[in-house]
Amino acid sequence: MSPRPPPTLEDSLREMFPEEWLRQTAKETGLIVRERKIDPVIIFWVLTLGFGVRLQRTLASLKRGYEKESNKTLSDSSWYYRFTPELVEFLHQCVIHGIEELAKEPGRKLSKKLENFQDVLIQDSTIVRLHSSLADKFPAARARTVSAGVKVGVMVSAVANGPKTVALYSEKTAEIKTLKIGPWIKDRILLVDLGFYKTQMFARVEENGGYFVSRIRKNMDPILVSVEEGLSKTKSKEFAEKPVSECIKQLSGKDIDAVVKIAFKRRAYKGKQKRDEMLVRLVAVYNDEDEKHHIYITNIQKDVLNAKDIAKLYGARWDIELLFKELKSKYALEVLETKNVQVIEALIWTAMLTLIVSRRIYSLVRNSTAHPEKMAQYTQLRWSTIFAENASDLLTVILNRCGIQRTFETIMSVYESQALDPHVNRERFREEFFL
Repeated sequence: MSPRPPPTLEDSLREMFPEEWLRQTAKETGLIVRERKIDPVIIFWVLTLGFGVRLQRTLASLKRGYEKESNKTLSDSSWYYRFTPELVEFLHQCVIHGIEELAKEPGRKLSKKLENFQDVLIQDSTIVRLHSSLADKFPAARARTVSAGVKVGVMVSAVANGPKTVALYSEKTAEIKTLKIGPWIKDRILLVDLGFYKTQMFARVEENGGYFVSRIRKNMDPILVSVEEGLSKTKSKEFAEKPVSECIKQLSGKDIDAVVKIAFKRRAYKGKQKRDEMLVRLVAVYNDEDEKHHIYITNIQKDVLNAKDIAKLYGARWDIELLFKELKSKYALEVLETKNVQVIEALIWTAMLTLIVSRRIYSLVRNSTAHPEKMAQYTQLRWSTIFAENASDLLTVILNRCGIQRTFETIMSVYESQALDPHVNRERFREEFFL
């Protein structure tokens, strides 16, 4: 049987978001009650490749973009009234579908050291600033002035090279409450920062067959059970059952690999909270730049990853910081000035869709290069710039393949309808002299 040829750019995107699926989802979410002027396929691609890459920054410019691509002229109400809870749900379902599609065709492979794990997951969140008039509905955390914000919680998959889950929360929602541990964590590694640090959560990860790596809080000083590497046997026995801080003072720039005991409280059940403790691996790696130890806790065994491997793996958390930078600097998620809640939610999901489409094309380009040794040169931030610059051409090509062609007549129609000043009755001082 001959191997399947690699997918083209067109095939890849139309397989990811088929026209039939978009139309059916639009009906199921109530976006399209019956066939009208608004086409769900066109509005999906215009939003994803228009707003998300900053080609259009207002609803009016998005409307012009829709008219240009669809060969149709819309009344203002036909367009503005589409930014409804139904459109929000339609875009949300498209994000969920896009994430599932990204997972089907992995963009990256785990290295040999991680071959026994299914994925490496990174959880974090970012804040999107909103208009201050929405402060009552979306109050900002620790704000000195009246301000508003929404928290976008994202879990990134290293294998899919993109988001695995996305959810919206009030900015005041604690980080730990944005992460629900369950059976899905089995055979996966979770990387979290200190905002998610909770021993109770680490215990649930382990109980569900998963793995974690986290920095340790400064105020945490667990008790040493044993020192596996970094100290002599005599010294190891000397520090047993003592706080780990006493041991680290004696290290003089050396790394340490130890087992520690951490006490914690279980979740309350019937009004009672049980005390418990767990044994975890503690790794302290000396950082020459900071001239101090970076301390991590994990349940990954040392025969799988040594101390320096754990530190390097935790450094992969930088991926999610780059993703947030990409979303905010390239895909229009930095500040949303509108006061309309439905528009805000719709545009947040649109930015996520832009990211998903971008990552799919990025994987296709990166994996199809004739020079594998150059794959590392395809950096994601540079890629996002190139993607945004060419999004307009991509939009035209996609809609052309869907049977929607842009014509000179369409563009002329857009010029005629949109160039009209809506303030038709306002007098202008020049009208006395020339028309």
